[in-house]
Amino acid sequence: MSTFIQTLHLAWQNTNSLLCVGLDPEPTKFPGALANRSDAIFDFCRKIVDATAPFACAFKPQIAYFAAHRAEDQLEQLIAHIHLKHPALPVILDAKRGDIGSTAEQYAREAFERYRADAVTVNPYMGFDSLEPYLEHKDKGVIVLCRTSNPGGSDLQFLDVGGRPLYQTVAQRAAEKWNTNGQLGLVVGATFPKEIELVRSLVGDMPLLIPGIGAQGGDVEATVRAGRTAAGTGMLINSSRAIIYAGNGDDYADAAALAAQKTRDGINAYR
Repeated sequence: MSTFIQTLHLAWQNTNSLLCVGLDPEPTKFPGALANRSDAIFDFCRKIVDATAPFACAFKPQIAYFAAHRAEDQLEQLIAHIHLKHPALPVILDAKRGDIGSTAEQYAREAFERYRADAVTVNPYMGFDSLEPYLEHKDKGVIVLCRTSNPGGSDLQFLDVGGRPLYQTVAQRAAEKWNTNGQLGLVVGATFPKEIELVRSLVGDMPLLIPGIGAQGGDVEATVRAGRTAAGTGMLINSSRAIIYAGNGDDYADAAALAAQKTRDGINAYR
């Protein structure tokens, strides 16, 4: 069985893409043909996935958009569909879990056994023991929040810790102490390209999940130049709303495909 990291490296190589398509389904934004359908969230996302898969290296469903609508079963269906129809593309469950002990063990089981995600996002601010239960799933990816794209991220992530911002301490510990099985990645926002470059210098070729382009306005050129590895990979540059809501009619999947292709090509122009 391939690990998340192995699958990701193959996806970068075989798809010629660093684009991660985020799946944040909001039924109020769905086209009329999906109105009042019990499977609307699954069907919307399935069509987005099938249309954008040729241009993506990964998919990232955000669990809150499913749970808020009691659609966890549709999330399970969706991930199963991706594994069946697009098995070369890893699925990152964006859950940002952060707890300790037996609770973290249950969150790890939820992500990897119930949903069968290939990786999950986690919050490191309760320390290493809150990450350990995820690391026991050695074939899975664990993507740690480091320097997030939201403006309020600086409230804590820029606190001085021994002469350096806290997010840099997180990056260094992830690279030097926590990555015991070689399965970690970091979340670093595209809205802070200088921080992306600094984190890259601290963690070597560790994968970076980079939200913040598209609707959040991150600069693609600055992001790619700051975060690429020597091989021209190393990044999952995520775009969600700018792709999945590129169109609002019944041809929404076609519009998403065009937006994904344009985004992929825009990223590749600077690799």
